[in-house]
Amino acid sequence: MAHSWNDSDTQDLWALTIDESALLPGMTDKGRFGFAVQLKFMELHGRFPERQDEIDPNATQWLATQLGTTTESLSSYEFGGRQGQRHRRTIRVFLGFRRATGTDLQQLVQWLCDDVLPFGPQAHHGYDMALDWCRTQRLEPPAGDHLERVIRSAVHGYEMRQLATIHVRLSAHNKTTIDRLLASEETDADDVQTEESTTISFSNLKTDPGKANLDSLLVAISKLKCIDEIGLTPEVFQDVPAKFIEQFRQRCASESIRELRRHPAEIRYSMVAMFCWRRQQQLIDALVDLLLQVIHNLGARAEKRIDKRQFAAFKKVRGKAQLLFKLAEATVDQPDGIIKEVVYPVVGQKTLQELVAEFKAIGFDFEREVQETMRSSYGHHYRRMLLPVLDALCFQSNNTVHRPVIEALYVLKANRDSRQQYYDADEVPLDGIVQKKWLEIVVEQDKDGKDRINRINYEICVLRALRKRLRTKEIWVTGADRYRNPEHDLPADFATKRDSYYELLKVPKDAELFIKQIQDAMQQWLGTLNAGLPLNPKVRLREQGKNKNLIHITPLDRQPEPPNTAALKREIGRRWSDVELIDIIKEVDLRLNFTTAFRTSGSREVLDPALLQRRLLLCLFGIGTNVGLKRIASQQPSVSVEELRYVKRRFVQKDALRTAIAEVVNGIFRIRNPAIWGDATTACASDSRQFGAYDQNLMTEWHARYGGRGIMIYWHVDTNSTCIYSKLRRCSSSEVAAMIEGVLRHCTDMEIDRQYVDSHGQSEVAFAFSYILGFDLLPRLKAIARQKLYLSATADAAQYTHLEPVLTRAINWKLIRQQYDEIIKYTTALRLGTAEPEAILRRFTRADATHPTYQALAELGKAIKTIFLCRYLHDESLRREIHEGLNVVENWNSANDFIFYGERGEFATNRVEDQELGVLSLHLLQICLVYINTLFIQEVLAEPAWRDRMTVDDWRGLTPLIYHHVNPYGRIELDMARRLAFAA
Repeated sequence: MAHSWNDSDTQDLWALTIDESALLPGMTDKGRFGFAVQLKFMELHGRFPERQDEIDPNATQWLATQLGTTTESLSSYEFGGRQGQRHRRTIRVFLGFRRATGTDLQQLVQWLCDDVLPFGPQAHHGYDMALDWCRTQRLEPPAGDHLERVIRSAVHGYEMRQLATIHVRLSAHNKTTIDRLLASEETDADDVQTEESTTISFSNLKTDPGKANLDSLLVAISKLKCIDEIGLTPEVFQDVPAKFIEQFRQRCASESIRELRRHPAEIRYSMVAMFCWRRQQQLIDALVDLLLQVIHNLGARAEKRIDKRQFAAFKKVRGKAQLLFKLAEATVDQPDGIIKEVVYPVVGQKTLQELVAEFKAIGFDFEREVQETMRSSYGHHYRRMLLPVLDALCFQSNNTVHRPVIEALYVLKANRDSRQQYYDADEVPLDGIVQKKWLEIVVEQDKDGKDRINRINYEICVLRALRKRLRTKEIWVTGADRYRNPEHDLPADFATKRDSYYELLKVPKDAELFIKQIQDAMQQWLGTLNAGLPLNPKVRLREQGKNKNLIHITPLDRQPEPPNTAALKREIGRRWSDVELIDIIKEVDLRLNFTTAFRTSGSREVLDPALLQRRLLLCLFGIGTNVGLKRIASQQPSVSVEELRYVKRRFVQKDALRTAIAEVVNGIFRIRNPAIWGDATTACASDSRQFGAYDQNLMTEWHARYGGRGIMIYWHVDTNSTCIYSKLRRCSSSEVAAMIEGVLRHCTDMEIDRQYVDSHGQSEVAFAFSYILGFDLLPRLKAIARQKLYLSATADAAQYTHLEPVLTRAINWKLIRQQYDEIIKYTTALRLGTAEPEAILRRFTRADATHPTYQALAELGKAIKTIFLCRYLHDESLRREIHEGLNVVENWNSANDFIFYGERGEFATNRVEDQELGVLSLHLLQICLVYINTLFIQEVLAEPAWRDRMTVDDWRGLTPLIYHHVNPYGRIELDMARRLAFAA
């Protein structure tokens, strides 16, 4: 977090020691001040300042106070002048530094190539890391421009060596196939390939799969076959960092065929090879996603069709007794009559037909009808996907329990040319594949009474079993990324670095000590809740309750309305009325220069920095408001839509946006006045928000709770309305995984120790992981009335007489003890980021409840959740804290519509990458608004008249997320020379 000058530790950093003060006698006031500034700056930053604006004004004021002088004397001191250079020589000797030589810079380049660039090929933080290296070596680094050139030289040399290595490893066949691929006719990127297409061009490889259906699946297989023809092997990319491959995949994707052909052979072949290798992984993942969704749709659509048919057939006929009397009376009176003449005039033919339909519907076998409908859909339409999928994907499993599914796939593949409708009973495995309710239609008997297997029905069962195990990663796919071997998700060196990983997580190596700490906490909080429950009027436990609702909590009292916050908002609106939204993002960039995070995906930058800054701001505004680049360009006489698209394609990348967001968030932390906003917060709330989106892609889904098609954005917002992380996700994906990812990957200076979530952001597994990762998971549980408290030991139940209605069994500590090492291994994978949290958590769901590590995590989670529930029920202030934290993220969600107003707030694209850019750009614009509002509020409250008006309730309700004074609409005019009123 940013240092506060009210903090004594921060002042100590700039305090002059006795030895340092001994260097000052004999100098003028200007000389002493300049010497002291350079000395302390060198101590803290490992370099000398080049400009006075690099130095914190608070630091200069503190040094002036120590020296008994004023800050004005520094204005005439020249850091690069003769006096400044003489002072630097003295400081170097005093601190034990020396100037860097050519040999030192060569060592720096080598260090960057060996230890830095493999983990960040673009060296986004290379400048700071180079300064740290020089400081460690006691070297004075070269001037800023010179050091930047050294870093760029290191990056270029590293790239060329990696490209040369890949080029040498490519075979003649690889290069010939790449030439043929680049020679193919370039098509429009929005063209959709059909099943009948025979040629896949390079431009087609860049497009995302469409909506989950058979045609999209077959097109994805065609693209995969096109890449397979190149014949790339893992050995080609051995020891090449994954981030380096991803960087050149992005560069290749942003260039046209013409631009690719212009590269030298060494660059062209290597870059296309990296694109195809990474694209192959993405296509395999997408193909698995398509397969899972198609298999799901097969059953879901069959159920929907049967429901519709059943509801149409079922029309209840009322008054059956009266109808029976009329029917009996008519037939008794005319026993020899004709039905059409005797019965129909009395009852009516339509009424009798409805009566027959009603009784048919009552005796309806729903499951059997669904199975028959699925068989019909699969046999007539979806079955033609089976063999192409089996040819394109190689399914594997590390668990012998799931081998029957793999064996069944081999049988299906081996019988590809057979036209037989049945398998012999001993020819295929049934256990673990065919569910009990499907046995009747899968296993049939021939005319001799022998069992035989219906081939089509069996194939459906195999696909459903495959889907279930792919979702839990018990079956994985060769060459995939998200669906890869789950063993690769874990740190490969855990056995050799076990002790260091335990220290990283700050957990005891002894499982007994780990368990003892949790047991003690459980006993303490269960005892606290039991003792305080009779005195707690707002929490009651019922002996019996409807639907097992045993816990009753009185709702929180409504807090008083802040009396002066509305007046404060009006004052801000009066001083800064109709502030243009684009001026807000421009002002933040002029202060923080976050656009420097956007670097070209190409090999060099040729645009003027000022021109690039302006175009970047226009692009980010157009994407973040969803109005589009065409509308932005139409109102800018000096820029065309093609130029904006070029900047977006070459510069606006996800990683760059996240870096820019982190810079703005950290900037907010630095400018916050602790007297107004309080000390640095460590609490964060997270929640998701649904946005409408085009549905011809794999990201958009129908939301079961909210209804409508769309995508979800998962936000992490601190208690002062600053969003530190955002994540685009599917409607059906895990909120728990998104929550953990935000806590671990936010890349800001904030340290999170409390995480507020709603019911969907928590689970027993989430409680277990959060405890080991070192943050407190605090959910607002919707089903609080049905929660149960677990015991540390069965014998402890007698101690908690007041909790008897909600007590349940004891925790199985033996299971935790047995799986302790595995639990730590998976937690280490989350901490290190060896795989996405969703990929790791996919293994720990109720669908795979027999997994021993899942069972141990569930037991651990039950224990941690019991501790939380005791705290939650005992402490009303904790309940209010959670509620207030989640209100902050709800307020953040409400501001999304104000900024993301284009296209009625719907993501009008099917490209998932563009959707991600839209999410991150919206995030950037909204925190820029928070940054400027923080300055507005602090400027107003700096006046004693306004500060004295603020009450406790006003401080509680104060938020920088206000926008009544902002105008996001109308003409979009970007004037880089015009600053906001408070900016001097």
